Amino acid sequence: MNKRNIVVLIGGILFGFGLAYSGMTKQEIVLSFLQLEDLGLIFVLGGAALVAAFAINVLAKLQKKPVLGGEFKPRRRILSWSIIIGAVIFGVGWGISGQCPGSAVASLGTGNFPVLVGIAAMFIGAYIRGLLDS
Repeated sequence: MNKRNIVVLIGGILFGFGLAYSGMTKQEIVLSFLQLEDLGLIFVLGGAALVAAFAINVLAKLQKKPVLGGEFKPRRRILSWSIIIGAVIFGVGWGISGQCPGSAVASLGTGNFPVLVGIAAMFIGAYIRGLLDS
């Protein structure tokens, strides 16, 4: 296993643990958040946004090159109809099921195996989108 895979594995474990610890792997908590009944997850989302913003805007400027190789490239902010439609589909799916891809996979680690139905639906949707693109 190379250095990149180890870093990705550690990051994935940390991410999954954070999702499970915060309750984002429980659909009932996510749905109560989306219905504005329990806003506790706003701190989880806000914390994640702050960490990401710090990493992108501060750490990237302090480093000469990425730790795992490659190079830093300027971000392009392109808003297209594909992005908007994809975001709407994601949001509707998240609102109906109470799960997004990250929290769905992390919830497998908590023993929530019925979530496999939702994960299968995500794969089917991605496959259909791939067919439409080709």
